[in-house]
Amino acid sequence: MGPIEDRRVARLRRGEPLAFDQVYDAFRPRVFSFLVRLCGQHPLAEDLLQETFLRLAKAAPTLAPDTRLGPWLFTVARNLFVSHRRWAVLDVARLSELSMFSRVQPTQPTPFAAVAASETERLLEQAIAALPLHYREVVLLCGIERLAPSEAASVLGLEPATARKRLARARAMIRASLTESDGGEPSR
Repeated sequence: MGPIEDRRVARLRRGEPLAFDQVYDAFRPRVFSFLVRLCGQHPLAEDLLQETFLRLAKAAPTLAPDTRLGPWLFTVARNLFVSHRRWAVLDVARLSELSMFSRVQPTQPTPFAAVAASETERLLEQAIAALPLHYREVVLLCGIERLAPSEAASVLGLEPATARKRLARARAMIRASLTESDGGEPSR
């Protein structure tokens, strides 16, 4: 943890509004990107992002002085997503029991996917999106958000060795997907 982050945490603990604004400005794009890629839905990602920062505002006075804000925010965002999924599964189960559930047609590609500048980026985004959630999470945290595997392990509630294994397996799955899409060797 660096001196800037130490000061931000201290200022958050004191309730300084400018400190919250600075943390929001610094982390909002990264947390939003993580959530969009995790859930694949911009409106849901926006809702979860706002709830993440509401949780920060509520928890700020009780943060530990050595809190790492990035891992803390990604942990909250992920937990909110997991909670949302649990409720969604329960809602689908209830609707199914009532015979009111009809299969939802696949949605169009997200604007994020449509804007991908190159074919390789698009294929990479598709490969990441196709990963099972427990692999996608670790790839997003380590590969996109640049958290160390030990920090990602903390966010995900895993042992560091387990996070490293998942990351290696996820990379292998992505490589295989890119190889399959390319009809040969993945471009590097």
